[in-house]
Amino acid sequence: MAKMNKKLEEKCDEISKKNTVEGIVTSFCANLKYALSKDQYSATLEDNFRALALTVRDRVVERWINTQQHYHKANVKRVYYLSMEFLIGRLLGNYIFNLGLENKTAQALTELGLNFEEVRQQELDAGLGNGGLGRLAACFLDSMATLGIPGYGYGIRYDYGIFHQKIKDGFQIELPDEWLRRESPWEFARPEYTVRVKFYGRTQMYKDRHGRFCVDWVDTQNILAVPYDYPIPGYKNDVVNTLRLWSARSTEEFDLEYFNQGDYEQAVHEKILSENISKVLYPMDDISQGRELRLKQEYFFVAASIADIIRRFRVKNEDLSKLPDKVTIQLNDTHPILGIVELMRILLDESDFQWEEAWDIVVQIFAYTNHTVMPEALEKWSVARLENLLPRHLQIIYEVNKRFLEEVSQRFPGDEGRIARMSIIEEGDHKRIRMANLAIVGSHSVNGVSELHTELLKTGVFRDFYEFFPKKFNNKTNGITQRRWLLKANTGLSDLIINTIGDKWVIDLSQLSKLIPYKDKAPFRKAWRDIKHENKKKLAEYIARTTEIMIDPESIFDVQVKRMHEYKRQILFGFYIVSQYLLLKHDPKKFVYPRTFLVGGKAAPGYVMAKLTIKFLTSIADMINRDKSIKDKLRMAFLENYRVSLAEKIFPASDVSEQISTAGYEASGTGNMKFMLNGALTIGTLDGANVEISQEVGRDNIFIFGHTAEQVATLKRQGYNPHDSIQKSPLLRDIFHLLRTNFFAPYNPGIFEPIIQSLESDDKFMICADFDSYLAMQQKVSQCYLDQEEWTKKSIVNVAKAGRFSSDRTIAEYAKEIWRVPYHK
Repeated sequence: MAKMNKKLEEKCDEISKKNTVEGIVTSFCANLKYALSKDQYSATLEDNFRALALTVRDRVVERWINTQQHYHKANVKRVYYLSMEFLIGRLLGNYIFNLGLENKTAQALTELGLNFEEVRQQELDAGLGNGGLGRLAACFLDSMATLGIPGYGYGIRYDYGIFHQKIKDGFQIELPDEWLRRESPWEFARPEYTVRVKFYGRTQMYKDRHGRFCVDWVDTQNILAVPYDYPIPGYKNDVVNTLRLWSARSTEEFDLEYFNQGDYEQAVHEKILSENISKVLYPMDDISQGRELRLKQEYFFVAASIADIIRRFRVKNEDLSKLPDKVTIQLNDTHPILGIVELMRILLDESDFQWEEAWDIVVQIFAYTNHTVMPEALEKWSVARLENLLPRHLQIIYEVNKRFLEEVSQRFPGDEGRIARMSIIEEGDHKRIRMANLAIVGSHSVNGVSELHTELLKTGVFRDFYEFFPKKFNNKTNGITQRRWLLKANTGLSDLIINTIGDKWVIDLSQLSKLIPYKDKAPFRKAWRDIKHENKKKLAEYIARTTEIMIDPESIFDVQVKRMHEYKRQILFGFYIVSQYLLLKHDPKKFVYPRTFLVGGKAAPGYVMAKLTIKFLTSIADMINRDKSIKDKLRMAFLENYRVSLAEKIFPASDVSEQISTAGYEASGTGNMKFMLNGALTIGTLDGANVEISQEVGRDNIFIFGHTAEQVATLKRQGYNPHDSIQKSPLLRDIFHLLRTNFFAPYNPGIFEPIIQSLESDDKFMICADFDSYLAMQQKVSQCYLDQEEWTKKSIVNVAKAGRFSSDRTIAEYAKEIWRVPYHK
């Protein structure tokens, strides 16, 4: 063993010495030949990508093993981040930049006669998330590693992830996202750590020989959770953390008896049912089977993760009462909340803890991040479904609720309304479990993700809980990693910044404030504009190649890319675009400056209105792009299959960032931060993190419009009538007329009637109420853009003031105030 360890150390030293151009070339050629069995004549682009990936992976793995050995020997306290989504995107470029090998790698490939960018583009996006939730989780893992925090991500290794979006005849079509059709070069299967996860069955209650009450969960159906690990390197600090994703496997791969009887489908029936758990992200939950599969997914990954966490703890520790000294678990939204109940079950049923001590351990370990203020978006599970699927967990939830409501009754005697609101069990004909209530009761910390969001939690949806647990509530404004969203995505701008103020901003984004004096230097502003123009040309070329729509880089690139949802108000953006079309037709002299409107985002397969919104936007685009009389003034493109790698092309090229959600509905948003970091100017409401962006840059460097969250609430209380807003706005009336007369869809009459009915009946998200204010602010945007020197100054200020919105800052706050773990400042 000693000889083997010595050999391994020598090999690692050898690899370390080869972080040179020559070393990378040698490794690439060796991997191409010995790992892939190819030479320069037979190698495809895909082979070249895999050879480069393996070359980079070798250098990551060395640091990975060293990091994990250090954590083990030091017996450190570890942070576990549980999330249903990790939108990690492509990893090759991220690994290369975090290792500091970008220039050497590019040079090595040039020496091999290969194009670095062309090779990088062969990687498939890992579609393990739907939007901001998953991308936030990925940024947080990057920051944890960069700050030297012993962190682990836990999620699901979806076979297909989020769907691949195609647009056909203007409609969204969902196709399987086969990101695993080619093996990922980054993942490492760890079958030795497979966990058996139980479902269904029944409970047996009895007293043991000491008279202690005991519960066994028996007659269960079992599924295997097989872990796959991804290394997560920090930035140039030799720290590599781990993302562990669970894949479902059947305990019975094949039933030979059925096969021999000729029933070939039944022979693999159990295998198919079991492995459905990790097939897709967010199965359709508008049918009973879909809802059950979603609940299975949530329990599957938290049960496997909790078991793995305890296994790792026991390697160096014996006493589970000391678990909070070595373990902290952050729950990313309500999806992993069953982890609270699962740990309680293990402590009670498998480790002989008394209730009070077990519950104290659980509360010390768990912390909960909320991501929505909309009551309808907070998860609730049918009691009947939970009783069938997880009978023991339901019993524990009932006991938690009983004890908690006794405390509430003591504090607020006779307040039945408060008790009903705070109960974990929602009463009624069909009882349901309120997962957010369970999360608050079972965690020591509850945080919102922007200052406004946190205040709305405390004064709105969780007001009762804030009054009961005021010390639990805190704010942790979201952030993004500058290493992916500026250093990697926008190399032209990052090079200019590095050459101007140095590179300390890569690990301390507040350093960007040093750019402020340079906004007054004309040569710097010109260099800034030139980089933006070059980025716009690259995006225009991509759009021409993928959509055959030609756009002008000289026009304003006005962009809204995000998950499709009514509160994000893509329809409001569409209405503005139509207003500009009408302006060109009826009063062209008032048109100020050419614009290219770019839209992207996926609608959940079962979300009818969101899918209809896509059809509405693509219909507008068709109308505009067919009209040759305005082609030098307006163009529009819907960028299908919005994903991380596409976002990296869009943000650096954008001039205007559309952050126009109804005030009080967006928890934070992180797209707004990515646009800001790349020099786009925001037009938006005072919602989510827009409030804090406005505070940082000043109202002269952002375009704020619309009702505030307080005004929205007041308007609704007073009885908001959208007809009043429509009648006051001539342009809005014209747009509704076009909708009614099927102007946007002459061959699909009535298709947009649901949009009309929704807006005219209640206009829940205040599109009509904010339209005129939005229109007026967009006019200011156009006028401002005419003065390119002033626009560039505002762009520089936005980047210079982005320091607050680094995920490094966010994670440092989590580490100090919630997790209580050290980090590198």
